[in-house]
Amino acid sequence: MIAKLRQQFDKLVWSDYLYQHGIAGRTLANVLRYTVALVRDMFAGGLMMRSMSLVYTTLLSIVPLLAFSFAVFKAFGGEDALEPVLTWWFETMGAQGAEMSQQVIDIVQNVKVGALGGISLAFFIYTAISMVQKIEESFNYVWHVAKRMNFARRMVEYLVVLLVGPVIVIIAIGMIASLKSNTVVQWLLDFEFLGPIFVATSKLTPYLLVTSVFTFLYIYMPNTRVQFRSALIGGLAAGFSWASVGVIFATFVVYSTRTQLIYSGFAVAITTLIWLYVNWLILLIGAQLAFYHQNPAYLRIGRREPHLSNTMRERLALNVMYLVGRAFRKGKQAETVQSLASKMKMPSVTLTPIIDALESDKLLKCTENEELIPGRELSRMKLSDVLAVVRDHGETGSYREPKWEKLIDGLGDQLDASIAAAVGDKTLADLLDTAAVK
Repeated sequence: MIAKLRQQFDKLVWSDYLYQHGIAGRTLANVLRYTVALVRDMFAGGLMMRSMSLVYTTLLSIVPLLAFSFAVFKAFGGEDALEPVLTWWFETMGAQGAEMSQQVIDIVQNVKVGALGGISLAFFIYTAISMVQKIEESFNYVWHVAKRMNFARRMVEYLVVLLVGPVIVIIAIGMIASLKSNTVVQWLLDFEFLGPIFVATSKLTPYLLVTSVFTFLYIYMPNTRVQFRSALIGGLAAGFSWASVGVIFATFVVYSTRTQLIYSGFAVAITTLIWLYVNWLILLIGAQLAFYHQNPAYLRIGRREPHLSNTMRERLALNVMYLVGRAFRKGKQAETVQSLASKMKMPSVTLTPIIDALESDKLLKCTENEELIPGRELSRMKLSDVLAVVRDHGETGSYREPKWEKLIDGLGDQLDASIAAAVGDKTLADLLDTAAVK
């Protein structure tokens, strides 16, 4: 009976039945599909596991990260801006949050970078960078990106997050402070109609900042092109969820006297770990929503591991080389893994192993800008070499050759001969010439 109910529910969600009932039906269908997909992905374990990993990394890197931020704040004369930001972020935890934020501030202010030795300083910097790296890896996981950006670009982006991020926070806090003290604002507050609107808007400002930060991370961190609209939808959903869950969590902290009795002095630490986990999970769920909005075709299949037939792998390899060769010959912008995935309507995580195999065989070359170009002259690149990459290479070796039956061995030779006859001595240049004539 449960299986039958589940089948009926899946039919309701994924069929076109609701779409036949006007705008209300389409809206309900979209809400159900996104909700089902996000809940499925959350309980699949991938997002939860990465949230836990980020909590562990946060514990290691929180002091180095805040030390860098404090140094930037101090350079811009905003060293007093760190305390209100931390207090606001931890206020959901009530009195424990105020205690926790003060402890963190005291630790950061007592850090003396000059007193650290070479190894300690290297570890200090590494833990700060590893935090940003873990966020990037988590977003790449959400966006089905298997290939990381090159080392130089990663370092630039990490420095942007570590150095520019605190500056943006200072500017935002300064704008909010000036807005509240502006005489024009005070004049607006005297109006019966505009006053309540401005007060309500000012109360939403912190949540709008959270939404803006989430949206920025969704656009900037994944190693793929993210549309602003999709990132904004994910940021709004994550920001709203963060605010809603914060109220629930604050209520939980107030009434969780049993936690204090059981864990005693560890209650603050346990509550902090839970709050960090919830924050990271909300951030990743928002990223998952942004991904599904930009790629609705994945709503139903989710993160199913791709299993390709030999025929599919052969066609993918030929198609990749054809598109790369065509762009190279016409002098157009070079193809990338993401552009190929978009044109072929295939996830990049499926194409990456084939592209890596073509690279290892010197048929493709990846530039510093992560653009794909032919590995050698097109007229010297046989189609049989492209097929050999996915047909013959990459096998797990054995200690001895398998013993084939004569009939099967002969049949296999015939199949190989048929494929060789189909492509003959054709090269990638010949294939492109044929396409140009047509």
